[in-house]
Amino acid sequence: MEQITSYLGWKVDFGHPRGEPALLHPGAVAWRIYKNPIAMAVGGVAAVLMEFADPRIRSGVWDHSIYKVDPIGRSLRTGMAAMVGVYGPQSAARRVIHGITNMHARVAGATPGGEAYRALDPELLDWVSATAAYGFLNAYDRFVDTVSEADKARYYREGETVARLYGVRNHPKSTAEFLAMMHRLEHRFEPHPIVGEFLAIIQSGKAAPNAPRFLHRALARGAVSLLPPPVRDRLALGRAFDLTLLDRLALRMAGGIADRRCDPQSPPCQASLRLGLPGDFLYRRPAERQRLLAQLAPIGEGVGAEAAGAATAVKG
Repeated sequence: MEQITSYLGWKVDFGHPRGEPALLHPGAVAWRIYKNPIAMAVGGVAAVLMEFADPRIRSGVWDHSIYKVDPIGRSLRTGMAAMVGVYGPQSAARRVIHGITNMHARVAGATPGGEAYRALDPELLDWVSATAAYGFLNAYDRFVDTVSEADKARYYREGETVARLYGVRNHPKSTAEFLAMMHRLEHRFEPHPIVGEFLAIIQSGKAAPNAPRFLHRALARGAVSLLPPPVRDRLALGRAFDLTLLDRLALRMAGGIADRRCDPQSPPCQASLRLGLPGDFLYRRPAERQRLLAQLAPIGEGVGAEAAGAATAVKG
């Protein structure tokens, strides 16, 4: 993420303007989850798999983006958009989201089966947003640190702030609501060679050449393990993608190390400084984070009513 300094031509500066609030309060659950690159990677792959299960989304991504020729770059830019929505100054976040929405407005076509689609179809927007929320949350909970049920519910509620800006109408407020949305779409899901191509790219190690090859394979299997059983069944991702004990241990170790590694140039560290918090705010003990949030001056809009109680709801 630190390698990308712009999005859609706009410079992304998480450290300035000083004092400008983010869309989400620093006490939001997403601030804790999105700082972890293992959770973002595993959760992001799981989200793409769930999206590709629907032929309308799969065709839209494959036919109207550079994913076929630069899947890694496309994935990194998608990750940066997620970071901007959580940590970026509100003005930058709104600008980027508006730009993405305008770009999506031009995306329309037909699936190989002849079904028309539009990227701004409310049903597709809802599903894409929901899969990202579900993927990041469950990857962090499974491979980094346990997220309490109360914090899971708060995470979904807080996420509605950003989702609405993308045009999402039905943002799940719980895992149960996510699964209900999935069941409504399940009849559309199908296997496709593109899913195999995507997983092959992930396992190739091109995204992070310096990381051990086995970790990339573990990442792909970890993502598959997060899929609700109906999605995995529909995608025909069989035993070859079963998560092994070694995979699980590798991801847990990598996730734990990443959760303690504070990079001063990373978006979460820069955003913390922008808001008057220590750069390592998110890497401190929960009690210390709670104390710092309690001392923080009001920072404007963000998670609405949730922001007021965020300082007393910091967990983990």
